[in-house]
Amino acid sequence: MMGFLSGRLRNIAAGLFLLFPACTFSFSQAAGRFDLAGPRVDVRVTRDGKSLPIASVPNLQPGDKLWLFADLPHNQSVHYLLVAAFLRGTTNPPPDKWFFKMETWNKKVQDEGMTVTVPDDAQEALLFLAPETGGDFSTLRSAVQGRPGIFVRASQDLSEAGFEQVRIEKYLNAIKQVPPGDPKSLQEHSTLLARTLNLRPNQDCFNRPVDQQYTCLTQTGTQTLLDDGHGQTIVSALSNGPSSDLINQASYTQAAGGGIYSAYVGAVVDLVRLMGNVHTAQYQYIPAIAFPEAEQLNLRLNTAPSFHNPKSVIVIGLPAIQKAVPPPLRASDAKHVTCLLQPGVTLPVEGAPLVFSTGFAHDMVLHINGGDTPRADIPLTADSFKGGLVLSSASERKALPSDPDAISDSNKQPQISEPKKPTDPDAPKTDVTGTIKGFWGFDAFTGPTLPLQAVPGEGWKLAADSMIIAGRDNHLTLSSTGTACIDTITFERPSGRVGEAQWKHAEKPNVVDVTLSLKSIDPGNIHLNVHQFGGAATAPVTAQTFSEPAQLDGLILHAGDTTATLTGSSLSQVRQLALNDLVFTPAGDPIPAPAPTGGSAQHSQTLTLSLPSSTGAPSFHSGDHFSARVSLRDGRTLALPVTVDAARPSITLLNRSVSLPTPMPIKLANSDDLPVNGKLTFSLRSATPFPRNAQVEITSEDGSLRTTMTVSTGLVLQSSHTILGTFDPLKTFGTSAFGPIRLRAVAPDGTTGDWIPLANLVRLPTLQEIHCSNDPAALCTLTGSDLYLVDSIAPDAAFTNPIDVPEGFFGTTLSLPRPPKSGFFLKLRDEPDSANLVNIPVQIQRREPPPQPAAAPQPAPPAPAPESAPAAPVAGSPATSTSPQPAPQAAH
Repeated sequence: MMGFLSGRLRNIAAGLFLLFPACTFSFSQAAGRFDLAGPRVDVRVTRDGKSLPIASVPNLQPGDKLWLFADLPHNQSVHYLLVAAFLRGTTNPPPDKWFFKMETWNKKVQDEGMTVTVPDDAQEALLFLAPETGGDFSTLRSAVQGRPGIFVRASQDLSEAGFEQVRIEKYLNAIKQVPPGDPKSLQEHSTLLARTLNLRPNQDCFNRPVDQQYTCLTQTGTQTLLDDGHGQTIVSALSNGPSSDLINQASYTQAAGGGIYSAYVGAVVDLVRLMGNVHTAQYQYIPAIAFPEAEQLNLRLNTAPSFHNPKSVIVIGLPAIQKAVPPPLRASDAKHVTCLLQPGVTLPVEGAPLVFSTGFAHDMVLHINGGDTPRADIPLTADSFKGGLVLSSASERKALPSDPDAISDSNKQPQISEPKKPTDPDAPKTDVTGTIKGFWGFDAFTGPTLPLQAVPGEGWKLAADSMIIAGRDNHLTLSSTGTACIDTITFERPSGRVGEAQWKHAEKPNVVDVTLSLKSIDPGNIHLNVHQFGGAATAPVTAQTFSEPAQLDGLILHAGDTTATLTGSSLSQVRQLALNDLVFTPAGDPIPAPAPTGGSAQHSQTLTLSLPSSTGAPSFHSGDHFSARVSLRDGRTLALPVTVDAARPSITLLNRSVSLPTPMPIKLANSDDLPVNGKLTFSLRSATPFPRNAQVEITSEDGSLRTTMTVSTGLVLQSSHTILGTFDPLKTFGTSAFGPIRLRAVAPDGTTGDWIPLANLVRLPTLQEIHCSNDPAALCTLTGSDLYLVDSIAPDAAFTNPIDVPEGFFGTTLSLPRPPKSGFFLKLRDEPDSANLVNIPVQIQRREPPPQPAAAPQPAPPAPAPESAPAAPVAGSPATSTSPQPAPQAAH
């Protein structure tokens, strides 16, 4: 943060140099700390007969009376002149009468101080503490009148720097209240402080070991100020003209943007040294950051004042002269309801850091709204450590008159106002609102209105849809007339042991979500107890725990099947199903039921049941009615009516053949592989006559690719039991189709048969030719397209030394050793388990003869035309060619 201030002050000095090229400037070569205690100046402001200490005054106004007193040691050896100057703009020098001097060594001044009045039209105010010398007052006045813009800028930036530095130090002093060994509390309070003070602490500190987090935050935290929503309005000049660039420029300086720096570090920057003629004083101006406390302006300097020429003038900023800008307080969470019965309750508000870091906001109260409640105002205290405005304890709460002017009237006798008991028919409503009111300096302000709860909640009950299941964690919902005053929620197990439940406020008002861990609890009753603030009696809620209910919707059983499908929910409880003398047991775990086409799922789960393998197909017929007995794992038995459905369509694959549009050099090793650009002709045998309106469904294994064929769209009935079909995968599924496909028969009523495998779709690359040199050891180049479909190539079927094609490859050539005359082998990316033989003629390119020596030149023989080698040339056979053409490696 101080790096930010350092950058700001350095930019001020740079601007002064441009404006005063004839003057002398002094910059410290090393950063200094603003920890040198300076003199103390007491200031009190009086407006309309009411006086406030300077620490409670955010702004001045014309007509305000400033009482000034330089609190110097009684044995002060150097006489200091205290000068109050008022400014009215960068291009409008102030008149002589706007300068007031106070000789601090004067006996009357030492006893009474001095009072000055803020002139009309004044916009800024500065104090100067200058050592007495010849022409001191006139020199200061002339310097300010000659260059008012520099001092206007200094007033604004010193005031803003004070606001920012006090926020940083408020954070650092408050975080020291947290025990260093408590990382959870450290992060919690750091978050609250950062939110209320609008700072961004170094989050890297929380990633360090526990014993280093505290030191990191309090000594080397790289804090970056956010827009506080207030300072830009108080010092509006910073948002216009060249001054608005100061923040941006500072963010690029090494101190502000680079490295780790201490939050206390400032820069030693002499704002300006003004040179007069040889007969006047020579001064250098040093900045002072003021830390107000009551009437005292405690000054901190970053360089020691000089009493030799050039003597040091201490420049002190005072609040801007403008209309009051109320603090932009807002609720941290607009939905949060605050319980007035909670001890030490805090109203979570944010948006106005100066409320928490200064004394500008004072005499704040929470005004309770509502026609059926007494007008009771509760005093508030800003506490950034707790993250908001803290309500006074019940014994301190008093009913105050409605007149805002009487809020801080100490002559009024406090009156205790306790909330009425809920049993009182005139008791206030559970949900009320409260408005934050108070004073911002001399001016009353009204803050946000917040939802409150003034009495304990009543009518606690479980939501109708809350079912507690024993044996697992449960989430249930509690509701009442108000939930903000919950302290804890406990539950009593059947054994009598009491446990604490986890809970949080729900999105809906007056509802809380409760989490219960009942993993070791058997079904039965448990008792929830809601404990609330305010001394209210414990609110009991009784709940019953159940085992997970199993809902049986139906059993799908087709004649002739040895498996059945149970539909319903919580089917994991099913142990077996008995039908006459046959016992079906689960063949696996329940699975979510698929939603039917054009509608939602009728059942939440399906469970496949099967007969033992030693049991043959049951002799059930379509339309038979039975009552099945379903046994659950907890011993319960449920009855389920069953009607046997018609036999499912059954087909078998008789034959199939594959045709390709053109011959291919790749011989597929797996007979189940179907090139995606080929056509598959197949024949099927149906156990029963195949209806003309039945279908054959073809899908991928995951169901993402699907098509259906009918007699009118590709199927041909050779007889009532034999079906022929032609399937074009490229036309049906496209170029990205690969993997196993399957088919099944679908009856006219939608009943499906068993899946049977049909083929394995593969995509083939286009291989054009192989070029090799006459060097048997050199690599050959395979040319083609869609080579990304190749997984690997090798000269032998065992793939002893394969060449892998990497993922993402899109080249048109691959390098491989010279293949034998029998060809080489290739594995497809769509089916990498099979070694497929490839036979392509090899083109041999011969090398040119070496050049003859220069001493005996010979005419070069004409280059022979390239010869086409046989399909599988023998290694080392003579050949000639043009220059060899290297083929890229597969990895390229």
